[in-house]
Amino acid sequence: MGSSPYSASFGKLRSISISFLKPEFLESLLKANDVNDMIKLLEPTWYGEEIKKAASVYQGPSLLEVALNRHLVMINKIILESAPFSGKNAVRAYLSKWDLYNIELILSSKMMGRTITETESMLVSSRNIPAGIAAGNISHDEIKIILSESGVEGVVNKLAKYGYGVELMKYLDEFQKTGDLGPMMSAMHASYYQKLLESLKFFQGDEGIIRELIRAEIDKKNILTLLKAKESDVGKELVAGHLVEGGRIPTKDLTDIYEVKDVTEIISRIDSYYKLSDSLEQFKTSKSLIDFEIAITQFINNNYVKKLKNIALSIGTIFYFTINAEYEHENLKRIAYGKRYNFSLDKIREMLLV
Repeated sequence: MGSSPYSASFGKLRSISISFLKPEFLESLLKANDVNDMIKLLEPTWYGEEIKKAASVYQGPSLLEVALNRHLVMINKIILESAPFSGKNAVRAYLSKWDLYNIELILSSKMMGRTITETESMLVSSRNIPAGIAAGNISHDEIKIILSESGVEGVVNKLAKYGYGVELMKYLDEFQKTGDLGPMMSAMHASYYQKLLESLKFFQGDEGIIRELIRAEIDKKNILTLLKAKESDVGKELVAGHLVEGGRIPTKDLTDIYEVKDVTEIISRIDSYYKLSDSLEQFKTSKSLIDFEIAITQFINNNYVKKLKNIALSIGTIFYFTINAEYEHENLKRIAYGKRYNFSLDKIREMLLV
């Protein structure tokens, strides 16, 4: 057991995993009166330190958002430090999703004219750790400089010295003509998934489940793109440009599927890959595409994530811990969102990923 380079990772992450919030604690958060009560309940947990640090500047929903995001950065730092040399590249490639999240948030904020303060509280970043913890190259201070730019062009120019900026620059002229950020972000996501799958090619033979997990995540992104586009009656050619290669369902097949008349028929056509009939019935009542997102996430969790737990001395251990940390982060944000907008308990429960 001690001969595996993943022995230390397994031991460290297993000891930390006891801090994950238990289902009964999530239930108490669901029953909290509001976001402030949620914060009080979270203070004795592993979120307490970040809540305390952020409380001098933020309060209410913004305080919780900042604390959750900074906590995730700390977890990502632990994950990256825990990975042995042979697995660091794959872990970095996976965690760079948060760089994409931050860049997309900043670009969108510039489009909508949001202030620096409004945007900064939503970034997955920390004052003492690079915001792009995966790549380790965009510091919190640099992010603030980028945020101070007056528009999308200024942000892209500032990012030019990073790998992300090179991809964005290719589509800057198109953005200036159309005002559409879509091509920029689609190119970044396509590049992200390509590099991630490449990083998982050469291991000890137990990374297959993770590769299939990533392919299913690509499917989730593509299916949601199709459904959102169909709801908005977007043209087929435009949709095709936003699909990402590498999923279980070929993009050509997805483009063909998009020609059907409505969401119901799209769900029927992908039934051999993802059985979403129950979610379709919910959708007919809720009219919310989140029902499909949750169903595919649960499929991924049941068919891939849970299996990673049983591959102890491998990179699977690290991905299992990482994904569970993300599920907890997202579920807390969804509970807080439901509290802010007075959703019923049942509605908030339906929004939770797992």
